[in-house]
Amino acid sequence: MTYHKFHYYSMLKRYSRIIEVLRKYGFGYIVDQLGLSTFSDIRAWFGRKSRDEKIHISKPARIRMVLEELGTTYIKLGQLLSMRQDLIPEKYAAELSKLQDEVPPFEYEDVRIIIEEEFGVPIEDLFDSFETKPLAAASIGQVHRAKLKNGDDVVVKIQRPDIKKVIESDLEIMYSIAGFADEHIPELRLYRPIEIVDELSRSIHAEMDYTQEGRNTEHFATNFRNNSGIFIPKIYWDHTSIRVLTIEYIEGVKSSYLDLLDEKGFDRRKIAHTVGNAFMQQVFEDGFFHADLHPGNMLIKDDGKIALIDFGLVGHLSTETRNMLIDELIAITKGDIDLFVETLKDMGYIGDHVDIVSLKADVEYFRTKYYGRPLKDFDTHVIIEELIGILRKHQVQIPSNLALLARAVLTVEGFGRMMDPGFNISELGESYGKKILKQRLGPQNLAQNTYSHILDWSRVFKKAPTKISHILDVAEKGYLKLEIEPQSAKRISSDINAASNRLSLSLMISAVIVGSSMIIQTNMKPHLWGVPLLGVFGFLMAALFGLWLIIYIVRTGEI
Repeated sequence: MTYHKFHYYSMLKRYSRIIEVLRKYGFGYIVDQLGLSTFSDIRAWFGRKSRDEKIHISKPARIRMVLEELGTTYIKLGQLLSMRQDLIPEKYAAELSKLQDEVPPFEYEDVRIIIEEEFGVPIEDLFDSFETKPLAAASIGQVHRAKLKNGDDVVVKIQRPDIKKVIESDLEIMYSIAGFADEHIPELRLYRPIEIVDELSRSIHAEMDYTQEGRNTEHFATNFRNNSGIFIPKIYWDHTSIRVLTIEYIEGVKSSYLDLLDEKGFDRRKIAHTVGNAFMQQVFEDGFFHADLHPGNMLIKDDGKIALIDFGLVGHLSTETRNMLIDELIAITKGDIDLFVETLKDMGYIGDHVDIVSLKADVEYFRTKYYGRPLKDFDTHVIIEELIGILRKHQVQIPSNLALLARAVLTVEGFGRMMDPGFNISELGESYGKKILKQRLGPQNLAQNTYSHILDWSRVFKKAPTKISHILDVAEKGYLKLEIEPQSAKRISSDINAASNRLSLSLMISAVIVGSSMIIQTNMKPHLWGVPLLGVFGFLMAALFGLWLIIYIVRTGEI
């Protein structure tokens, strides 16, 4: 009972804080729209002022400041939205990308307590030495340098005390606000608020589980085991848990220190292309990509290898999605806009509400705008922004993994151009795409796909008798129901009427033929060519109607 009272009190206090910050930055009208005005008295309990301030600052900047002031979960929300340019305008995404995840470090005593809680032994039994001053601190955790008992130099990441409780409380509030907004504010439904909170919840829970980051790191190490230009650090699992991650310490030059790289004689152009090719491998071959390859997450070792670090933010691409991306690139290159749109529709990204004709027109204009230009002249950032703008305009639902991929592409190109101003990820992507397409059309791949399809069909045929038997059982019991969409009902009714008319005409022709045959057998007068005239007339009429029915079937293709 005491816990519930404390939780209720904490939630009220948190709502009060949200209201205070929103009003402070000129978003009081949102408080009213979301039905949070009822918390006005609560604000008074805590002695908070409630007035709109700083409205002279641009709206995107004020939104960023709101999220920064509300803390960890809201900063993560802003960072997530900055990658969803399919949902929010570019100027908002650009502003939210400035959100900084840097906060003051927590005390070393808390570090000691957490490590000893996780492993059940004193910190001195785990590490030969442990630096009390952190190398860096972020909203979820901070990192310290240490040395293991075997002499290995490591970096230890420790989660902030009680951060999970704070995040869970914030997510609970976000879900309640998102649900209300989705139900009562129609203009916000376009942004799919509940789906956004779902995505944030998955992302932030994965980030709080350091064992997941450890598994991601080992996954990349496996994928790059044969790549001589990329280095992935080692995970020390005996010193890793959900709240503590111990990883190999890497000696190297930060990739943003360009003068030092030049001084040491590193080939920056080679570095750019090594990272670009590694990213292409992640996207087109592995289906598992580092989504945050900015300069801070790459170190250049003395032997020239590029060390990738911080695998908390990664993206997954299924084989089907990777094939779809290649198909879309081929469709745009060939100018096959119908294939481009149909592929999006087949993947479920286009709903029934989308104006297909208008979408095709905009995509065609986009294609012709860049058609025939050399790839070296392309600004990938502008192209991606423009294409995403078209999809956002037509409310095409881009899944989070593809939105993350678009952001990752821009990050890699930004790094590449920092290293080599002539770097162009479009040219790199084209050559890699041709390589993958060649592999897809190779005999081995075609044989494998054929074998896979045979297995799929064999499973279908194997299940068919059971499924058909089940359907017949349901139909026999009178439980079989057909649901017809309203827009299809008129067409179906018309088809049924046409079929009924053709069936009726066929029966009439048959009846005339049978009747004429009986009349001929009676020797009824008058005669024509020695047979009853009425019988001959009946056969002629049946022949004419039959010929008309055959011509109709041939012309329409409908039986």
